[in-house]
Amino acid sequence: MICVAGRGMASGGRLQETIRMRMSTSDYTVISAIAAFFLSAAVLSAGGPTWAADALPPFKDDLFSKQTVLQTSEGGALEVIDYDEMRDINGRDQIPEKRAQQKYVSLGIRKAQADETLSLEGIRLDVTRVGPVANAAFTVIFIHGRDGDRRLGANDYSFGGNFNRLKNLVAGNGGVYYSPTVRSFDSNGVAAIEGLIRHASAQSPGRPVILSCASMGSQVCWGIARDEASVKRLRGMLIMSGVTDPDFTRSAFYKAKLPLWFAHGSRDPVYAAADQQALFESLLKAKYPTRFTLFQTGNHGTPIRMVDWRRVLNWILAA
Repeated sequence: MICVAGRGMASGGRLQETIRMRMSTSDYTVISAIAAFFLSAAVLSAGGPTWAADALPPFKDDLFSKQTVLQTSEGGALEVIDYDEMRDINGRDQIPEKRAQQKYVSLGIRKAQADETLSLEGIRLDVTRVGPVANAAFTVIFIHGRDGDRRLGANDYSFGGNFNRLKNLVAGNGGVYYSPTVRSFDSNGVAAIEGLIRHASAQSPGRPVILSCASMGSQVCWGIARDEASVKRLRGMLIMSGVTDPDFTRSAFYKAKLPLWFAHGSRDPVYAAADQQALFESLLKAKYPTRFTLFQTGNHGTPIRMVDWRRVLNWILAA
């Protein structure tokens, strides 16, 4: 998409805006390389992957992170966030549920974006990659739900611009982001993402890999959690509006005690929030590293729009 400045802007304002846009676009590669250098140094310090709790610096936090907390408990592990459709969709989008207002997106990141088809030990996987091919400071993978494909996780304007923020937080800080097309949510889909995790680890050895899954895509996350080889390469997972796995405590992921964050809407008609919250609470009792964000009155797609990616990624990276 090409964004054109409003007609009411004075000519001087247009010139200044054009200069700012050109600078942000042309300088992206240099800035990303500098970020990668310092983050890579942090990852490799002390002989292993160590990250500060705020390793990823603020990015549009005034628009995405200033959410009203209605309730907090379990030492802050459980938060109930105020969600209002008129404010958080209609007040945020230029075209509700289709196009976020321009201030929510920064498009310079598109210079680091490419559509690719990877060959993963006989499995062909279509992905959108944002960030370096190799030597990334960290990797984030997003798995869509039913009827989705790689375009969903790469769309700058849908879901209030939250994927654009994610791309900037990851690739803008020396990491790489993958949004793959998952053709099925069974063992074949799990095998494809196991291959992507192996690929990401081979391209950036020893660097953290974070897996996030939405809706029916959560079945892929739970499947990956059972694969010991994949778990050894993972740093943590985020489950948004997902199905509950009653056998999670038997998985390799659970045994490794890797951090797990849940995000759900309280009025989700597809997968009940209460089921996911019950799993969270049982994990908490077992002193497992976990967090749960509940969006009050939120629907099935609310967490994808509202989750604070910077908080989630920093918590997982620092765990």
